[in-house]
Amino acid sequence: MNALTHLTLAQARRLLAAGEVSAVELTEAHLRAIERARHLNAFITETPERALAMARRSDQRRRQGSQGLLEGIPIAIKDLFCTEGIRTTAASRILDGFIPPYESTVTRKLWEAGAVCLGKTNLDEFAMGSANVTSAFGPVRNPWTPPEEPVARVPGGSSGGSAAAVAARLCLGATGTDTGGSIRQPASFCGIVGLKPTYGRCSRFGIVAFASSLDQAGPMARTVEDCAIMLQAMAGFDPLDSTSADLPVPDWAGDARGEVRGLRIGVPKEYRADGMPDEIDRLWQQGAAWLAAAGAEIREISLPHTRYALPTYYIVAPAEASSNLARYDGMRFGLRIEGENLVDTYERTRGEGFGREVRRRILIGTYVLSAGYYDAYYLKALKVRRKIREDFDRAFEHVDAILTPTAPSAAFRIGEKMDDPVAMYLNDVFTVPASLAGLPALSVPAGLSAEGLPLGLQVIGRPFDETTVLRVGRAIEEAADFRHVPHGLAGSEA
Repeated sequence: MNALTHLTLAQARRLLAAGEVSAVELTEAHLRAIERARHLNAFITETPERALAMARRSDQRRRQGSQGLLEGIPIAIKDLFCTEGIRTTAASRILDGFIPPYESTVTRKLWEAGAVCLGKTNLDEFAMGSANVTSAFGPVRNPWTPPEEPVARVPGGSSGGSAAAVAARLCLGATGTDTGGSIRQPASFCGIVGLKPTYGRCSRFGIVAFASSLDQAGPMARTVEDCAIMLQAMAGFDPLDSTSADLPVPDWAGDARGEVRGLRIGVPKEYRADGMPDEIDRLWQQGAAWLAAAGAEIREISLPHTRYALPTYYIVAPAEASSNLARYDGMRFGLRIEGENLVDTYERTRGEGFGREVRRRILIGTYVLSAGYYDAYYLKALKVRRKIREDFDRAFEHVDAILTPTAPSAAFRIGEKMDDPVAMYLNDVFTVPASLAGLPALSVPAGLSAEGLPLGLQVIGRPFDETTVLRVGRAIEEAADFRHVPHGLAGSEA
């Protein structure tokens, strides 16, 4: 039998159900893996005692004939989800010492499904970044970094800790959040599967907010089936979230096994960005060929407002962040730096509590919302956002799903783009349009770069049609047969 940490989530469920392994054994194997891999800095907070206690309760429930969808499955939680009694930092100094007195809806659903909490994963501060280098707890190292390289590769961001943990076999799945690509891009960089559901599919209650009209929780795992199982546990209507969709939760794991024969797959001509590496374009063409061979019809489509997506995103998202992050003032929770008076305390706390990238985005957001600029920037960006959504609406009159690259490159080195925020922002060029339109989108590992680093393909679907997205993603997964693992993991033992 494979090492316990090399199982997929679906395989682990079958072994647990058959009594061939216990939740405690599975959890202990992953806790040992986490200890061995602390150099990756994937976790901010480890919770081994809580994990073992949850695993023991899971084994007891199973003996009593009761089991949930994720019964006994060890997972990791991005440290943007409030977890009752467990430190929650959003990777920022400003939340230093914050221990939530309540549970986010998504994590509550996961615990009710029987999942086991291994700990809280690292991320870009307040989810603002594309490389997981802005965390107050230091950067995350991509487990795919070639051993001969002195500088580590980034895992992508903001959900880089979750992506690295899944890729390095430290957990069977992890939660992420996606605002402009923060699940899909790190999934591509780390060679795993990442799904951003339709906006409103998963509750935002208890998730530390970045940009409220864009933030969406989603699963990260090693296979499409594993993501489907996780999403089934995470999704559902929540009266505590006014943007939550009151829709039934399908059997995604079962539905994703369907064929793609007869589906119409759109290939948007605008996604052929200037300067895009040949290996990205070749992989995209290969993905289309795989789907055509499986019986799908490939159609070229046009999304004419795509080129405005990035500037639109970097007006809307910082504007919402400026509003959301106003609550962190040192008065009620987290860091407090005493000043000479109230205003000085505010300034010192926010100046020392927020990192450089967060301060930059707050300033951009405050600027575009200020008198004299609101109409010129923010309102205009909202109008363009509507145009981007209308482009997708028209496209989906002719196709069932859209295929694109996930990211314009493989993982780059830590520090390589730190001094050029525009270059860093361009990492989201393929993922941002679906976020602005609120659409479901999936990244699937499909090949390796010339340097031996993972590359992903993205599938975008109609609103609330995760079923088709997962089905197309599974077809790509089967054709790509991506069995590569990060350096040093082949043949490792539990």
